[in-house]
Amino acid sequence: MTGRGLGERGSVVAEFAIALPAVVLVLLFGAGAVSASGMSVRLQDAASDAARIVARGEPDARAAQVMQSAVAGSTTGVERVGDVVCVTASAVAPVIALTLTARACALAGGL
Repeated sequence: MTGRGLGERGSVVAEFAIALPAVVLVLLFGAGAVSASGMSVRLQDAASDAARIVARGEPDARAAQVMQSAVAGSTTGVERVGDVVCVTASAVAPVIALTLTARACALAGGL
């Protein structure tokens, strides 16, 4: 019986125990990045919709309602500069705790 020496016993388990948390962290970060990119697209799309809604003359509260329906927990700001209405929206990505921001503008009175 000359197989493995006693010094190597359990080395596979030890290596697995060290590698597993690293693999889990990489997978979680990857899932968080994919989730954040999807949320960023939804946030930009909703900001564009909200800017057009406010530019048509609807109240700012309607823009906030559109943002909340698209991305729960988002905050909305409306800014008017001359004939241009800009909506800025931000939200926190859930897994990686990254603050995402989107801004869209529309010409007031436009369709």
